[in-house]
Amino acid sequence: MTRSSKPVLFLACSLPLAWLAARAVGVAGLSLGANPTTELIHGLGLWGLRLLLATLCISPLAVELRRPKLMGVRRVLGLFAFTYLSLHFLTWLILDQWLSANAIVADIAKRPYITVGFTALLLLLPLAITSTRKWMRRLGSRWHRLHQLIYPAAVLGCLHFWWQVKADWREPLAYALALAALLAWRWRRARTRRAATVATTARPRAAAAPQERVPLRAGSPVSSLAHAPPQDPRR
Repeated sequence: MTRSSKPVLFLACSLPLAWLAARAVGVAGLSLGANPTTELIHGLGLWGLRLLLATLCISPLAVELRRPKLMGVRRVLGLFAFTYLSLHFLTWLILDQWLSANAIVADIAKRPYITVGFTALLLLLPLAITSTRKWMRRLGSRWHRLHQLIYPAAVLGCLHFWWQVKADWREPLAYALALAALLAWRWRRARTRRAATVATTARPRAAAAPQERVPLRAGSPVSSLAHAPPQDPRR
């Protein structure tokens, strides 16, 4: 990602938040409807899930289009996804539950999908903290293993969305199918790379293996030559 494209990406990722904020404060007659708190919570969560799936789209696009520079977009999208999902949780915690422990416990018992969504947010927390290059150097190969937590987080996010929908489940189904396709692409690519690694490793072993000596049978031409007495060169 170039320096000139980074502000454009930041602006594009900030637009949904600006739109929700404008509706929340009533700019130009905009509103969040009859239940503004619920609408704000759902809007933030929905855009967080969309950005999370967009983050997972970057690797397939970079590989299939042969554009490795696209990988620079992934970190920005991931951090914005975490920001939207954190605001989604904080809006529920502060504006909907008013930080009341009794109300929080009662709401979780009534709607268990809240626990699923909170677990997904906790899985994303270490990814947001360790997203810098400094943490990449510090963790080394462990950084890639740690950031694989994005996969179960995305699964739990789709489950959280699907679980809370009461009637029209077409939108959560679309997100679930998109996630399944992205995970299938990664599984196929990992399997192909693993097979290539095994083949590359086996090739030098086959070349270095000693050739098996075939025993000579008596009476064969090769056996006769092998046991024939040396001829006088003067003949």
